[in-house]
Amino acid sequence: MTEQPHIVDSHCHLDFPDFAEELPDVIARARAAGVMRMVTICTRLRNVPQVRAIAEAHEGVFFAAGTHPMSAAEEPMARIEDLVALAQHPKFVGIGETGLDYHYSADSAAVQQESLRLHIEAARQTGLPLIIHARDADDDMARILSEEHRAGAFGCVMHCFSSSAELAAAALDLGFYLSMSGIAAFPRSGALREIFAAAPLDRILVETDSPYLAPPPHRGRRNEPAYTAHTAKVGAEVFGLSLADFAAATSANFDRLFTRAAA
Repeated sequence: MTEQPHIVDSHCHLDFPDFAEELPDVIARARAAGVMRMVTICTRLRNVPQVRAIAEAHEGVFFAAGTHPMSAAEEPMARIEDLVALAQHPKFVGIGETGLDYHYSADSAAVQQESLRLHIEAARQTGLPLIIHARDADDDMARILSEEHRAGAFGCVMHCFSSSAELAAAALDLGFYLSMSGIAAFPRSGALREIFAAAPLDRILVETDSPYLAPPPHRGRRNEPAYTAHTAKVGAEVFGLSLADFAAATSANFDRLFTRAAA
């Protein structure tokens, strides 16, 4: 029997209430689907203890933390020294998610930008990758990332990428990665799949962003890490590869970026 390809869910939210009653089962289903490693993301720094505990309790689960842009105006401003201190934990693998989201919260654009720049500096100081959320803010996002990268290099993934081809090109030019979520598997996401197809294979990751954005055949229901396998199948088709080859390529990409969680 052919061994099942190993896939990485590079971005999920295992601390969310959606999983509270069955987290061990969720992780077991992920492993049964070939998803052997997961990064669970803390979006409000006050929730770090809960997220850290999940990573500590489960093999193959790592964590990252930051202030989500949609919460930037509600939460205390992140401090670089606090983010750097989190990096002392061996299972802490990334800074964020941070970024810009003007879809619902454009009124806090200035606060979001300040928060983003603080997270970037923490990524520089720790050597850990930045995890970026970008929605309806392509011009400012490309500008800030370019400005900051010129001031000092850092690694980065554009998580759940669903923005423009122009922002994709800007990110790739800086050496960043694009992460493919369930959105790329939606039937009407042909233009997004073309953006991924034009990108170098060695800059692609896969994720769920669960509990959100479940790919077909689970669209409209709660997402979970096991469903990364469905997105990976679509990714394999986009790049004209077997699932095994695409899983191996994206896992190698994950190892290169998220060095602390490398297999």
